[in-house]
Parts: sequence; structure tokens; C-alpha cells
Amino acid sequence: MEHQSNIFLILLLVLFSAKLFGEIFRKLSLPPVLGELLAGIILGPSALGWVELNEVLKLLAEIGIILLLFEVGFETDIKRLMQAGWMSVVVALAGFVLPFILGALVAYFLFDLDLIVSLFVGGTITATSIGITVRVLKDLGKRETLEGEIVVGAAVLDDILGVILLAVLYEFSKSNHVSFVEVSKVMLFIVGFFILAPIFAKIIAILIQRYHASNEIPGFLPTSIFMLVLFFGWLATALGAPEILGGFAAGLALSRRFFIPFGMALAAQDVGFTRRIEEEITPLVHLFTPFFFVAVGLSMNLRQIDWSSPTIWGLFGAVLLVAILGKVIGSMVLPLSWKKRLIVGVAMVPRGEVGLIFAEMGRTNAILDNVVYSALVLVIVVTTILPPFLIKLLYKEER
Repeated sequence: MEHQSNIFLILLLVLFSAKLFGEIFRKLSLPPVLGELLAGIILGPSALGWVELNEVLKLLAEIGIILLLFEVGFETDIKRLMQAGWMSVVVALAGFVLPFILGALVAYFLFDLDLIVSLFVGGTITATSIGITVRVLKDLGKRETLEGEIVVGAAVLDDILGVILLAVLYEFSKSNHVSFVEVSKVMLFIVGFFILAPIFAKIIAILIQRYHASNEIPGFLPTSIFMLVLFFGWLATALGAPEILGGFAAGLALSRRFFIPFGMALAAQDVGFTRRIEEEITPLVHLFTPFFFVAVGLSMNLRQIDWSSPTIWGLFGAVLLVAILGKVIGSMVLPLSWKKRLIVGVAMVPRGEVGLIFAEMGRTNAILDNVVYSALVLVIVVTTILPPFLIKLLYKEER
């Protein structure tokens, strides 16, 4: 298809297929994100070849990434991390450090990949998808249990660490080498950005809240929040960080658990206001984020991969092993029954959309070639599909 003359048809086809396959996967009790990814694979060069990844789709995918990280930040609850205490911290740190180190070592020494490629391989398998994990626990009625609080608290911290690591790897990808000075600069920027940006965003949100209470402009609230997200996405990029960092900071500032001292007087109104934000902005998130996941599928060309080559299967198997073990090992030190420890570890395994963001950034910056990128996507798919079934099985055996 020539996208210049059929752009509306292409957008229709992308959205329709994303929602169709997402709904099919949801009916099968599988994460809808995998259905959207499959839609891109089917429409793209891997199968039918009907849609190519053009500039319009890339732009919509970028907006989808920013909104996706805004949603992650918006749902982040620091208080949950404190409630679960040191157990969440242990699980999060072990589940972040072990997969990153093991994944990078496997890629560097066993498969002789470049250092920056190996770091992206390790980074891709550090993430934990909060959305998938929480959905499974809610469906099983285990969200309010101790292990549920530990998992959610650990996943929150895991996401924050993942965003920081992504920014560091982004800096590595620009300089193409590992520099302690550059790492220090990025870390200083991230700390400063996380401290100042949410406060600045909160001040703007307070102004939006006050103006919203006294005006009757249709669509004012979602438009204002969307502009705020875009502004912080631009600000992050202008300061040399990924745009998703800005989206995350904006979401964090608008979460109901984030207050600044002189904004405490609005605390009674904030709960209702954040609920209104969630109601108004969720349709935008659901509209744009499928473009990102479909774009991931469109960017893959599975026909170019030599599936008979032992390299891709060897890399897939090795990375999958450390991706699972790296998350489970950290939970084994918890003072719980072995089955609950295993449940916590398995619940931390799903990579989902956060892992795809890592892999996609590596591909778009020409760091990951088609073989490595496809192997990582396969790892993400498997680690996203298996845990829901394993968690259900473990709880069934416990009963």
C-alpha cells in the first residue's frame, strides 16, 4: 500500500486489527498487548506486507509511548512500597540487578555481542509489567494479600529503576561507549528531573484544577493534561533524555499519592480530581498506545531471520532462562512459605509493554540488529504469556 494515498485506510486497518486481536487475546485470558503485537506482525513484512512503518505511524507510536509511561507514572503509588517494606525493596533490587547483569554477561561472553548491545539485552529483561501483574492478582482475588502488596510495591520500584536505566542506556547509545562521567551526568540529570519536574507538573496541575472548577469549556481537562504530557515529553528530549521520562514524571506528579507541601490544602479535592483525570485521559491512552505495539510488530521482519540458525534460538533460550531466574531468585530470601515466595517471583516475571519499550529503543537507535531484536521480542512474549498461567496453578495447588 502507498501510505500517501491510503493513510486513512492504513490507520483504520491498524486500529481495527489492534482492537480485534487484543480482544481475542483478552477472551483467551492473555494480555491484550500481545494481540496488538501480533496484529503488527501479521500486517507488516513478516506476513501480509499490507502496511509499512511510515512517518505518520512512527509519530503516533511516539505519542503512544509517552502516554503509556504517563499511565505508569500516574498509577505509581510510593506508599505501597513503604507498606510492603524491605521485602518489596529486596525483590525489586534483586529482580532488577540480576537479570541485567546476567543478561549482559550472557550476551557479551557467550554470544560475543558488542558491549552496548549486551547492555540493551540485559536492560530489556529487567522490567516488570505492573499492569499485567496487578490484573492477574485482581482476577484471582489476591491483590490485597501480603504477597500481592510485596509484588505491587516491588513492581513500582522496578519501573522507576527501569526508567532510570533506560535513560542511561539512551545516553550510551548516543555516545556509543560506556563512560563513568556520562553516567554520572545522566544520573544527576535524572535525580534533578525526578525531583523538580513532578513538583513543577504538580503546580501546573493545581492551576488546571482551579481553572477547571470555574470554567465550562468542553474537553478542557483532557486537552490540558495531554498538553502537559507533551510539554514534559518535549522538555525531557530538549534536556537530552528520552521523551518517555517526561511522560513518566508528569504521570507521577498527577498521581493521588504525590503532594507538595503548599498543595496539601487541596488534598481533599485531589482524590476526586485525579479520578476525573483518569476518566478523561484513559480513552486517549487506549487510542494511542495500540499504535506503539502494532509499530513494534510492523518493525519486525521475521522473513529475514534464518530460523534454522542456532544463534537466534541459543540467544532466545539463554536470555529466557536468566530472565526468569533473575526475577525468581530474589524472592527466595523472603520469610514466607516456599510457595508464596515462588508466587512473588513468578509474578515479577511478566515483561509486557515495558520490555518492548527497551527493545524498541535499541532497534530504533540501530543498536539491536534484526536477529537480537527478534530474539528479545520472543523472550518478552514468552515471559508475558507464561506467568499468568503459573500463578493460577500455584494458587490452585495452595488451596
